[in-house]
Amino acid sequence: MTHRLALGMVFLLAPLVGCYGGQRRVNVPPKDPTDVVAAVEKSDAQWRASLSPQQYAILRQGRSEPPFGGALWDVHEHGVYHCAGCGQVLFESSRKFDSGTGWPSFRAPVRQAALDTLPDDTLATLRTEVRCAACGGHLGHVFDDGEPNGPLRYCINSAALTFEATPDPAPGTGVLIHRPGPVR
Repeated sequence: MTHRLALGMVFLLAPLVGCYGGQRRVNVPPKDPTDVVAAVEKSDAQWRASLSPQQYAILRQGRSEPPFGGALWDVHEHGVYHCAGCGQVLFESSRKFDSGTGWPSFRAPVRQAALDTLPDDTLATLRTEVRCAACGGHLGHVFDDGEPNGPLRYCINSAALTFEATPDPAPGTGVLIHRPGPVR
């Protein structure tokens, strides 16, 4: 019974805490001051009308989805990830990796200007929140415990993203090739 209670508490608290990466804030690379992102502004009513209830809770209220519950944490196709609130391109699949946390994790954004970061000390933890620079939507958090191929781990809620599949690059060339197959 005690084991069930402890497991239940983990699943209840995980959506509140989100990705956990320790008790510190992360220094992310600086933005290029010449790389400007156009602001997307909507009223609360417009946000509610354009987002699902889960997307609204995450993007506009700063909530988090349960681990392993989002649609994109286990996607391994080649493509790009957009902000679900405004459509801005944020990440690409070549920078995604399996962190074992149950949320999509990326080494770096497509461009640093696409993201804003700010201190987050909710729930008595010190973290660095990640927001879309265009619409201000809460995406997740960034931690400095990434895999060996990159020092950072951008831990992002699936519901804060949309995925657009793109053709795979030809191995070793960087040139996109068309591979016929079903459209997803």
